[in-house]
Formats: sequence, C-alpha cells, structure tokens
Amino acid sequence: MIISHKYQFIFIKTRKTAGTSIEAYLSQYCGDKDVVTPIHPALDIHKPRNYDEFYNHIGAASVRDQVEPEIWDKYFKFCVERNPWDKTLSHYHMMNTISGGKLSLEDYFLSGDYCIDFPAYVEPEEPSHIILDKVLKFENIDTELGLVFNNLGVPFNGALGIKAKSEYRTDKRSYKDVLTGEQAELISNAFVNERTLFGYSY
Repeated sequence: MIISHKYQFIFIKTRKTAGTSIEAYLSQYCGDKDVVTPIHPALDIHKPRNYDEFYNHIGAASVRDQVEPEIWDKYFKFCVERNPWDKTLSHYHMMNTISGGKLSLEDYFLSGDYCIDFPAYVEPEEPSHIILDKVLKFENIDTELGLVFNNLGVPFNGALGIKAKSEYRTDKRSYKDVLTGEQAELISNAFVNERTLFGYSY
C-alpha cells in the first residue's frame, strides 16, 4: 500500500494483480514523507518508509479511517482487479510453490481458500459500493496504468519493467485449458461480487 503526498494518490494493493510490481515501481518515485509499506519477499528497488500502523494489504476503509479526511477526499485512490478464473489459477500456483509443490489443484479447491479481494475496495458490508476512484483491470494493466500515471504526473514509459512473483506460475496455459467445468463454476460462485461489479465472464 502506498500513500503518496508527493503525487497525491493512494494505492490499495490487491493480490495476484501485479500489486507488488506496481508498488515496487512507484516506490522509486515516492517522496521521503510518503507512506510505503513493506513487501515480502523484499526487492532492492522497493524502499518501505513511514508505514507505522499501515501494512501491505490493508483495505481502503481502514486507510480512510487513519488518514486526514482532506487527504482521503483529495487524493486519487486506485487498485487493480483481475479476471476471477485467471486470478484463481495464479493464486493456486503461488500457494503450490509455498507448499513446496505438494498442493494439487483438486486440494486447492477443496480448501475453499480463494483469492477474494473485493472487501479491500468497497464500503464494509456494502459489496456494491466501491470507495476508490478507479479499479484498474489487470487484463489491460499497462494502458490503464499509463492513463493514471499520466494524470498523476508519475514517470512511465509504457511498462513497469518489473515482474515480481511471476516465477510462481510456470504453466502459462489459459485457465480455459486447465479448469474443469465444476472448478470454473466454483470460481463463478465464489466471485459473484467481482463478476457483478466488473462484468467478468468465463
């Protein structure tokens, strides 16, 4: 998570949406008084600072509660969301790597531990009410970041140039070539809020 007083934005970090790469990129341009939370594993170009009560995946409502109202109202607030089926498969590969390669896709689905992030960017108890100014789509990330960064004045040449945690997923097949119909339906049911908010479909 980043609060940049220098560029007047708040970046809320969701999971499996290039959040670490975006945060590492932005940290290079943040000022000494900006808030940059730690990431794991650490990257040399990422310099945490001034984070105190803030943490990596803190939700927007919690940030709102901890900053001055004029900062929340004035700063541009954004995050990134991703196609639920692709996001779930990416999350599985990460969890499998963490487990030492011992987690089967079937066992992952049995756990029911999906990578659901909508509570991070909506009003608590109101899943249809987004409280950020913009939710970018991972599928068009470079273009959408370009528009945001241009408006904020953040230097950007069209690509982040950082691919943090991309090593988790060595199988690059489309989710349509991996997931069974039953698995796809489980994801569809689990991510109904994201599908409703952003129109994602299988």
